[in-house]
Amino acid sequence: MLSNQAGDGKRTSLHGHWSSKMAFILAVTGSAVGLGNIWKFPYVAGENGGGAFVLVYLACVIAIGMPVMMSEILIGRRGRRNPVSTMELLGKEEGSSKNWRYVGMLGVIAGVFILSYYSVIAGWTLSYIVKSATGTFVGATATQVVADHEAFKLNVGMMSFVHTLFMSLTVFVVARGVERGLEQAVRFMVPALLTMMIVLLGYSITSGSFGAGVEFLFTPDFSKLTWGSVLEAMGQAFFTLSIGMGAIMAYGAYLPEETSITGASATVVAADTSIAILAGLVIFPLVFANGLQPDAGPGLVFQTLPLALGQMPGGAFFSTIFFILLSFAAWTSAIGLMEPAVAWLVEHYERTRAQAALIIGGTIWLLGFGSVFSWNIWKDKTFFQGTVFDNLDFLTNQIMLPTGGLFIAVFAGWVMCRNSTADELGGAGLSYKAWRFGARVIAPIGIAIVLFFAIKNVV
Repeated sequence: MLSNQAGDGKRTSLHGHWSSKMAFILAVTGSAVGLGNIWKFPYVAGENGGGAFVLVYLACVIAIGMPVMMSEILIGRRGRRNPVSTMELLGKEEGSSKNWRYVGMLGVIAGVFILSYYSVIAGWTLSYIVKSATGTFVGATATQVVADHEAFKLNVGMMSFVHTLFMSLTVFVVARGVERGLEQAVRFMVPALLTMMIVLLGYSITSGSFGAGVEFLFTPDFSKLTWGSVLEAMGQAFFTLSIGMGAIMAYGAYLPEETSITGASATVVAADTSIAILAGLVIFPLVFANGLQPDAGPGLVFQTLPLALGQMPGGAFFSTIFFILLSFAAWTSAIGLMEPAVAWLVEHYERTRAQAALIIGGTIWLLGFGSVFSWNIWKDKTFFQGTVFDNLDFLTNQIMLPTGGLFIAVFAGWVMCRNSTADELGGAGLSYKAWRFGARVIAPIGIAIVLFFAIKNVV
């Protein structure tokens, strides 16, 4: 095994380090800003009534998401290992138990499960690049766009092909390592996506029912809120910030010592939340302008944007560019989801990164066919929460991620000593005290309450 002690006694990662603070911020933002913001946030907000859900989501991001993200990064940097080994190592160092490794394993497994269905949806973006480039949506009506999307989901061969292609691209990047693979990928993809979203916002303002979209997103109707909606909001906060799934802890392991965890976390949370809201401001005005329903579900972005862009001058070009960039966003998130499991396999079984990426990628690819078939040959085979896709989404988003986040906050806030956490967060100032209160009190209580009602509702 390679040594993980530097000359100053600090641990070093076996996988390399980010070259700069900006590289880390782009990587974490890339992991966070993916389909969770542009695909999932609008349709989940649409299904849960809009404005009231958005308020709860923002509260969850600030009060729970921020302290948990900081906790996950500081744990990752302190241990400098994959999430499983890091939690085991720090558990023993802090005088607790090595059984904390199971929290790390929960995050690794959650990432694998999420990527198994995430890859299927990401595959849709690849197919829509081709559809857009060939002019499929130019001048199309809402009925035609919806019918095309429904026909695509029923095509088992095409769904399987794009899922396979997307997983192959993800394996390729992860196999190349931190600086040659992960960092190079996000340096271009994240700024490009943000630029295109701003362009689309301009189109939405001038061509959509922008007032109706703004009203839907920012006018709360609390009568539409249920405990299920609150749980969905917290799960979405975890999903979109990539916390509780091992990705942030793994990326934290590659973070240079001189980088401020508080500053980096605040930047990521602000960027991620802004892009989620931006996606809503792009999509909902177009939904209302074209007579579509905001609660259309997982297919919302694949129906709304092709329809809207198909009507504008140069629509085929803009639609193609959008889905290319959406696929980039999905790609950066998939890389983050896969990295913890690959790092664990490299360290625990001494595999090369290429071997580990192929093994983990192949496993995720096989699991993904449960979600591929959920839209066609297994669409009528439902259990518990619905199809295989529905159950994976529920299990990860509403149970595994909040549970992982709860234990991460408890570990960082209660198990790790003040000296250890203060060392990583740079002292005992106001920001440190705010984090400690959030990690020790607000996040655990908030997560526990919502989890209680979630379990109560399904038992």
